[in-house]
Amino acid sequence: MSVLELKNITKSFGANKVLTDVNMQFEKGEIHSIIGENGAGKSTLMKIIGGIYRADSGEVILDGKPIVMHSPIEAYAHGIGIVHQELSIVGNMTVAQNVFVNCEPVYKAGFINWKKMNSDAKAALAEVGADIDPTEIAGNLSVGMQQIVEIAKVIAKKVRILILDEPTSALSDKEADRLFEILDDLKKKGVSIIFISHKLNEIIRISDKVSVLRDGVRTGTLTRDEMDEATIIRMMVGRDLGRLYPPRASSRDGQVILSSKGLSRKNKFNNIDFSLKKGEILGVFGLVGAGRTEVALSVFGADGLDEGTVYLNGEEISFRSPSDAVAHGVCYLSEDRKISGLFVDMEVRENVVSACLRSVCSRAGFLNQGMISQITDDYIKELDVHPSDCSRFRIRNLSGGNQQKILFAKWLAAKPSVLIVDEPTRGVDVGAKSMIHSILRRLAESGMAVMMISSELPEILGVSDRVMVMSEGRKTAEFEAEGLTEETVMNAVFSMDGGLK
Repeated sequence: MSVLELKNITKSFGANKVLTDVNMQFEKGEIHSIIGENGAGKSTLMKIIGGIYRADSGEVILDGKPIVMHSPIEAYAHGIGIVHQELSIVGNMTVAQNVFVNCEPVYKAGFINWKKMNSDAKAALAEVGADIDPTEIAGNLSVGMQQIVEIAKVIAKKVRILILDEPTSALSDKEADRLFEILDDLKKKGVSIIFISHKLNEIIRISDKVSVLRDGVRTGTLTRDEMDEATIIRMMVGRDLGRLYPPRASSRDGQVILSSKGLSRKNKFNNIDFSLKKGEILGVFGLVGAGRTEVALSVFGADGLDEGTVYLNGEEISFRSPSDAVAHGVCYLSEDRKISGLFVDMEVRENVVSACLRSVCSRAGFLNQGMISQITDDYIKELDVHPSDCSRFRIRNLSGGNQQKILFAKWLAAKPSVLIVDEPTRGVDVGAKSMIHSILRRLAESGMAVMMISSELPEILGVSDRVMVMSEGRKTAEFEAEGLTEETVMNAVFSMDGGLK
């Protein structure tokens, strides 16, 4: 008998039907992954299991008996816990306070038993293999360690069904490996793990089963022996994607649009030279802490420079602010769409035109609502944003992948000549990735100069025309992408002589 079963789960939000008659079974001590394109209904389904939403129809069956949950607290009472994609760590509280937030151990008089809380937190962290001081301020931890604290927070509540929604989206490869070791150990202890990820290599690596959702419908469930990338992609998108990456630049003779000489910023990066040509994609690769984002932010005018010069179309320039850079045709798509990319409590249409407000204003300074609607609708159609009538939706009500598409629309609407994209496909499904890669290539072919920062080496090799490698704040190598191998790039990551290869 399955420990958890879903029968005919259906859920709609207004006229938008998100899930239709979904059936799934989850066994004790297995990792059962859920995958699907953005908007396929994965997170909604998990929120139903976790007590955040209630299904319109259908049943959640635990140990053979139907249950009804009205809140996450009731789900925890049944042994079901969820770790969300967006971390909920309170940075100015200790690790122990985060682990036991709202359920602190207390004395009879009602005062918090700090000694017991720290001791119990240490035990919960040890259970997930983490040697973290429970009295440490949580905000001082790396994102990877904060993710482990989130898991410990759920494990401390003695769950037997653990739901993880995109847990590796902000982790380094090393941190992800550590997480997988923890999950394997929990599986051996009999915990049932429901794992949501867009990363096919992770799904295939750790899953005992994988269920695929497409447009709110389960298209099938594969066992470990049945799963491979081609089969999963076909079940997700209903078609073969063919080439995973678009063809490289048809012409490599474009003029240099953006370049730098000797860029340095104390404790961030040192002596960075690069050139970015019209019509090409320059990939920038490095491990966490390499300084890639820091260089981009300084070029964009968001952070200062201690030394060095930036050139735009051959002329020395120093952007006073991001708005100054945008006015000169240089745009930066942030790696963190919710903090520095989008206004999550504003409407889609307001976000799309937020970087080009002057272009949608009349001479008197009034916004042209018709123009705003037309621009927004055009990008919703071009980028295949779902649902297609979302222009009046608040950003927070879209799935992560559709939010990423709106972030692209925001900067494309500004009509840049240089586009710097930082982790452009983080948290999006394989179909959306393919679309974003094609968009970047189309932009380059139209004459735009594109710099792509990515932590995914296959993406760097598949999309770039040239590759710049950084390590610990220094440029260690630059390569033509044609014929470049992962081994060569990784050797450059760990090379610290600073010379070009």
